[in-house]
Parts: sequence; structure tokens; C-alpha cells
Amino acid sequence: MNESAELRHFRYLLAIIEQGGFRAAAEYLHTAQPNLSEQAKHFQDLFDLHLFRQGKGGRLLLTKTGVAFGPIARGLLAACDEAIAALVAIEHEEIGNLKLGSTSLIDQALFHACCQIHRQILPECAIFPTHGDKPQLEEELANGEIDAALVTLPVTDPRLSVEVVRRERLVVCMRRDHPLAAKSVLEPSDLRNNLRILYHPDRHFHAHHRHLEYLREIGIEIDHYSRANHPVELRELVKQGYGFALVREGSRIDDELTMRRVAGVNWHVSIAVIYNSQRYPKTVPVLIRYLKRQLSAARENGKPPATAAPDHSKDLPPKRPSASVGRPPTQSALRG
Repeated sequence: MNESAELRHFRYLLAIIEQGGFRAAAEYLHTAQPNLSEQAKHFQDLFDLHLFRQGKGGRLLLTKTGVAFGPIARGLLAACDEAIAALVAIEHEEIGNLKLGSTSLIDQALFHACCQIHRQILPECAIFPTHGDKPQLEEELANGEIDAALVTLPVTDPRLSVEVVRRERLVVCMRRDHPLAAKSVLEPSDLRNNLRILYHPDRHFHAHHRHLEYLREIGIEIDHYSRANHPVELRELVKQGYGFALVREGSRIDDELTMRRVAGVNWHVSIAVIYNSQRYPKTVPVLIRYLKRQLSAARENGKPPATAAPDHSKDLPPKRPSASVGRPPTQSALRG
């Protein structure tokens, strides 16, 4: 930690940038302009930074570093505010327990990671897991029956705050002994008459219809298919030979199964923590920020943390396969 930088420096400089000058920032902060100018100069000199310069007519012109300073400072100050709010709530014993929900489409390793993080923040706080369908969890959040939930997007209820914590590529799950498993990457045409397992539309409306949309994008229509309520059921149907299915790249699979990417597609699923915007335990934003940092560190290190989902990249093709390779997909949110 750099002890020379203080939060007031970030608040002062952010006000200067957002208000467009020293005088307006001083009025906004209710402080003297000379003090503000001195603090801004001290901070920039200390770290050899140049955040802005004076243009014609005294107009403030941001440098490249100054443009970056805005979102960085906002994130830092928001984290500080969230931390203080959490500490105050803990001091006043406002958080007796945490009711945390998740849908069946959420990797339970991720759910348990959330629970573990909250235990690190507040060890004596009891956690009550709640599993259900997404519409049910959204309604329980809106009514204050639960505190937060892990779900897949989309979430459109305006009463809820949505924080995306993970995006994962969708890949094809198939039997390891299927002839197409010899290919390192599947072509879109390989899914025709093979991808015949979907989530049940009554249980997972958005996931079901989004998968159908993805298939239409590559010119495939499905009239008849098997339906599953849970990822375990989905994979079991694949194992029994009823066809292929789309799964998250980090999914746990049995030895009889394998996963393959599809060339030239943009299929991803987005996972978010959602909570009531007006009433929530003040430790929830801290939990989310810690979880994001943990997952980001896992991606940078190329392996998951102990509490996150296991790596199944061994079930995916090597980076330099012998067969023809398609372009790796980019991100696109799965609704479900």
C-alpha cells in the first residue's frame, strides 16, 4: 500500500475533473481553492503524473492519464464507501444472517465461493442457501425474503441491482466415443441433427430460447428435442446417447463425455449476483467486489482459485490441434 496517497487526494482530483476546473471543484467540495490546487499539485508531483493542463480560456484539458483517473478514482471511492457502510452495519449488528440464492444453472462451486467469502468477512453470520428458479428468486429478492442470488442473465426487474461476476464460453458436450469427438473444433454444420438436447422452456425460458436463437444464427432449426431441468440431467442425456448439448466451458463432466468449441460463433453465458437495490445487507457489495477480484486473479493465473469451479480445459482440444481449427469465439451474453 502506498501510504503517501490519501482518499482526499482522489476526491479532490476527481472533483476537479468532473467539475471542469479548480474554482467549480472548490465550491463543490466547500473548500478553499488554494488548498485544492496545492493538494492536486502535491499528488501529481509525488507520483510524477500529469492529469490535465490548462487550455484556451482556462479550460481544463485532460491528458490520457487524466481520462483514466476518472473511472479508477470512482471505483476506489465506491469501494471505500461500501467498506465503511459494511463496517457500520456490522458494528450496529444489523446483519444477523445472509439468505443467498442460486438457480440450478449456477455452478455450485461458485455459489460456495460466495458463501466462503462472506464467512471470511463475517464468520459468525449464519448463511441460509435458497435454490430455485430465476423468476422465483427475483420475486423473493424484490419482497425482501432473500438477500442476494446468483443467476444467469438477463435480469430486467428494475428493483434489482445486477453485478456481472463471470462470463463463460458455451461449448458442445458430446460422448467421447462419438465420431465427431475426433475433431478438435466443430464446424457449425456438425451440430445439425446432433444437437438435440435443450433446457426445458418452462423451467429455463431464457436459456432455452437463447440456445434456439444461437442455432438459428448458424442456420439450424430444431423441431424435436429432449428436455432437461438441470445441468446434471442435461449431461446425463448426452451420456445416454440422446444427442449433443450446449454447456458452460467450465462444467463438470463425466469421463464418458468431452467438450468441443464451435468455430466462428460468439456464444457465452453471463452470471451475475443480484440484490434488492433499496434494501440489502451492506456486506453484499463487499462480497461481490471480492468475488470479482478472486475470479479475475484466477483468469490471469490460468487456473481457478480453491473455491472456484475446477478447470476442465483438459477436455478441450489443444491449442495446436492436428485437425482444422476455427476462430475462437468472443463474448456474447446467454440469457437464462
